[in-house]
Amino acid sequence: MSTIRDTPLPQAGKAVGIQTIGMTMRFGGFTALDNVSVDIPAGTFHALLGENGAGKSTLVKCIMGFYHQTSGSLSVDGREVAVGSPKDAAAYGLGMVYQHFTLVPSLTGAENLVISRAVVPAVINWAKERRDLSAFMERMPFKIPLDRPVSELAAGEKQKLEIVKQLYLGRSFLVLDEPTSVLTPAEADEMLGLVRGMTERGELTVLMISHKFHEVTKFADAVSILRRGKLVGGGKVGELSTAEMASMMIGDVKLAELDTRVPVSSTAKSVLKVEKVKAPDRSGLKTIEIENLTVRSGEIVGIAGISGNGQKELTEILAGQRPTDTGTVEVNGGSYGATRQETRRNHVRFIPEEPLQNACAPRMTVSENLAFRTFDLKADGKDAIWLSKGKMKKRAGDLIADFKVKTASSASPIAALSGGNVQRAVLARELTGEVDLLIVSNPCFGLDFSAVAEIRARIMRARNSGAAVLLLSEDLDELLEMSDRIMVISEGKLVYETPALAADISVIGSHMAGHH
Repeated sequence: MSTIRDTPLPQAGKAVGIQTIGMTMRFGGFTALDNVSVDIPAGTFHALLGENGAGKSTLVKCIMGFYHQTSGSLSVDGREVAVGSPKDAAAYGLGMVYQHFTLVPSLTGAENLVISRAVVPAVINWAKERRDLSAFMERMPFKIPLDRPVSELAAGEKQKLEIVKQLYLGRSFLVLDEPTSVLTPAEADEMLGLVRGMTERGELTVLMISHKFHEVTKFADAVSILRRGKLVGGGKVGELSTAEMASMMIGDVKLAELDTRVPVSSTAKSVLKVEKVKAPDRSGLKTIEIENLTVRSGEIVGIAGISGNGQKELTEILAGQRPTDTGTVEVNGGSYGATRQETRRNHVRFIPEEPLQNACAPRMTVSENLAFRTFDLKADGKDAIWLSKGKMKKRAGDLIADFKVKTASSASPIAALSGGNVQRAVLARELTGEVDLLIVSNPCFGLDFSAVAEIRARIMRARNSGAAVLLLSEDLDELLEMSDRIMVISEGKLVYETPALAADISVIGSHMAGHH
């Protein structure tokens, strides 16, 4: 059995350029991509922008051979090529790094690299592989420990390893799909800076799908913008303002402007007080310890942190879904256990992450979901004995119109709505009526640009009318744009606090990464 490698070790790559010419993709009667021509010269860093459903993924899947386009063609380095599968794409040096990691967590970095090759010898000569790998890593701008199990690596290291894997396999054109969604600001900047360096040296060409304008303006050379399957604009990044990019993405829709933040009054009363609370985390092995958290009326307190540092447990404690070992939670000065009566009496409202799973009954209608807070109350606030379908339907109609929820009818199951419209429906239910305390978790995750602006404006409006808002978000831009104060959660503890206007992103990022 051969222990000799059949494929030569990839040399430091030479970037390839690609062009899509009139790329069109139809699914039945639906045109997902309509005559899109994009030119990405070798050694450039190109960004692809567009709302959800604009055709970004479809374009990339046609380039990578997951889809076979209805019409149009792909050229690599000026030669038209037929890419019938991801294997064909790989043969031309085209690779993709996905939003979610594809590494095997229990294997080391080295093992992940070796098993990813098209041809792996039946008996692996590890001494030779390690020599080859260390020679290969010397040429890489990324420093990653290859001898540790992937499960022990930080998110930033995993993301770098995904990129290194593609380079190890000899790819010289990379699609990066939302590559920084799991990274701290410092990790994101470092990783994109290193990739950018490789494009400048002519070793790599990059097409990055991103929602984050600051990444596009900082790292990309050029941008292409899709809307409803069509290429609507683009050009050199330095020649376009973010406002111009945004208006190409969403067309002529007038965005709801975020209200200016009225400063929080020094006499504002404390609405939520969490003191000396300890509770087991999800694994049962660690403890969540919230020493002191206060949110006042008319204030947004943002909680920043990398996913998995106790945010979920904190929201579960406040929702009454996770018992605490010690400590107190108070709302409006009284003890609070999140019962339906206490929630109603104190006007506490919740917008959890993944609202379809956590805030809706997916098979029930939009109308029924919108009535969850009020179906058992009469107009005078007393308990109702009978359900009034007519009243529920009328109220649903009003809320759907007010919050611009796009639905075929209020009798459709809520699961039939798009993510942005489920979120609008939940907001309609939670923000209608008096709100003293609003607890919001990742409200804009995965939503497109216009839905994001609309939802943030609604939350800001609640704050400006006196609600205390606790906003947990993994999107630091969102926290900086929305919050009055920002606190960082790391390993289940609140480790840092700063007024948002004086916030230093690098300091927040280092606390998020656990350097405190």
